[in-house]
Parts: sequence; C-alpha cells; structure tokens
Amino acid sequence: MTGSGLKQKVARLRQAYAPHEHRPLEGYLKAMGTYAGVTTALVGLVRATGRPVPERPSPGDVVLLSIATHKLSRLLSKDAITSPLRAPFTRYDHPIGSGEVMEQVRDEGSPTRHALGELVSCPFCLAVWVATGLTGGLVLAPRLTRLVATALTAVAASDFLQMGYAVAQQAAEGGHHEK
Repeated sequence: MTGSGLKQKVARLRQAYAPHEHRPLEGYLKAMGTYAGVTTALVGLVRATGRPVPERPSPGDVVLLSIATHKLSRLLSKDAITSPLRAPFTRYDHPIGSGEVMEQVRDEGSPTRHALGELVSCPFCLAVWVATGLTGGLVLAPRLTRLVATALTAVAASDFLQMGYAVAQQAAEGGHHEK
C-alpha cells in the first residue's frame, strides 16, 4: 500500500470512528507508542541494573503509591502553579477552587498536540503514567521513591484536612462566609 493510500485509509477510519466530532487518533497512537516506549525502557533499565523485581508489592507500598499517584496526577494536571507545563497544550478556562484550574484542550495544531492536551489536563489519564513512573522508581530506587511518595501522600492528606477544616469552619459560622 502506498503512503497516500494509507493516509486515505486512516482518514476513512477516523471519519467512521467519530463522524461528528474531531478525535485525534494519530495523536493517541503516538501517546500510546510513547508510553509503550517509556515502559519498555523502564523494563530494560531494571534488567540492565539487575535490580530484583518484587514478586508482589507490599500492601503498604501499594497504598503509598496509590495516594502519591493521585496527588501527583492532580498536581500536574490541575494545579495553578503547574499551568505553565500545560499551557502549550491547553487554554485557561476558570478556577475550580483549592488552587486548581479548569483548562480546555487547544484544538488548533496537530493531533499530537490535542492528544497531549487531553493527557496533561486529565488527572485520570495522567495517573497511568505517574503510577508507571513511581512503580519503576520503587524497583530502581526504592528508598528515594518511598520518600517522594511519602511527601506526596502527606500533601494529599493535608489537602483533605484543609478541606475538612474549611467545611467545619463554614458550619460553625452557620454557613456564612466573609467576602
């Protein structure tokens, strides 16, 4: 099949997949390929260093990495301070409270840019990448990874305590808050 024949086939597939909406399938393929490449590189690095892979992670590590993954994914995808990292792929929309912002994916540009915009602005999407990195870190540098994950977990716990405090404060004031 020629290059132009393949492009036509991909264009027909894209149209059949989402006839009334733009879906950047090429960008998604590139993102999946990059993820597969990063994962393969992590596996190769583990093998090259001879680091032992645990038969089964401890429940404590699973909980620690779960909470750390949640926090780092939200920090990277929603925090106002990290918006410069997302700015090439998203556009600011409005604040959503607790230091977080809502952003819209930039539709102009390449399908790759659109797919990256979806990835970096979605904590659920980004969590797969973060969890893979933290899990690889647990094998390659367990002490450092646990330390970083502990800090992220402490921040996540602090977030929930701050929100609980704010709710309790509003309840104590009868639901009125100063402006």
